[in-house]
Amino acid sequence: MSDADAETSRATVALRAAKAGAAVAADSFRTELVVEEKGTKTDVVTQVDRDAQVTVIETIRDVYPDDPIVGEEEDALKEVPEAGPAWIVDPIDGTNNYVDGTRAFGTAVAAVADGEPVGAATVCPALSDTYRVGPEGAFLNDEPLAVSDCDDPEAATVCPTFWWDFDQRDQYAAATREVVERFGDMRRFGCAQLELAMVATGALEGAMTNMAINPWDSVAGVGLIREAGGVVTDLEGERWRHDSTGLVASNGAIHDELLAAARAIED
Repeated sequence: MSDADAETSRATVALRAAKAGAAVAADSFRTELVVEEKGTKTDVVTQVDRDAQVTVIETIRDVYPDDPIVGEEEDALKEVPEAGPAWIVDPIDGTNNYVDGTRAFGTAVAAVADGEPVGAATVCPALSDTYRVGPEGAFLNDEPLAVSDCDDPEAATVCPTFWWDFDQRDQYAAATREVVERFGDMRRFGCAQLELAMVATGALEGAMTNMAINPWDSVAGVGLIREAGGVVTDLEGERWRHDSTGLVASNGAIHDELLAAARAIED
């Protein structure tokens, strides 16, 4: 199998696995759920998260039985291998939304090689939206994606993505201040993969955080943005990786201003 064929196959399996996990989530959406706290009152999990992850992993293992799998819930690795193929899984990104009956949640699956995405999919079943990226481009419901061409920060809409814990809410306040003082408008959806996908579609001009963001919350969306013509860096302006501190994602045209805003959070 050629490298291109291998990437196509992995992108196909990522889409198949994301759809399978999203179907599990959709079946229990807006039903009575048992909710557990994982660490804080805003970091929660349900049995559906676990069941969806099992389904995603089984779908991947049917084709790639020996590949490492990194996932949010138990029984999965927590760090992305530096070399070779691997998979990164978030069975329900936006679990708080899911629990509350809010439609902004999805299942995200990324196939990576040496830590870089080669195929990914984020399926948001309650929104009837499927984002996918592979060797041939980035798509929303099979329509090609492109980032926004807005180059005026005062006309741009930006999302402070990824949640700050209670002992870091001063940083969230600083992030929102930077956004409202520099950009035209602000959105936050409580689902990092969806927020990144919206940068790829042009619905947002940018998304940023000064925190280290989990690979299951980010890698699939980063792949979408880059394939759609956008830019994703760390706080130093260097190419973002799954182990970077800070994530600054934009259409490229407003990136310098967005990077300045992200750097100013801790100042």
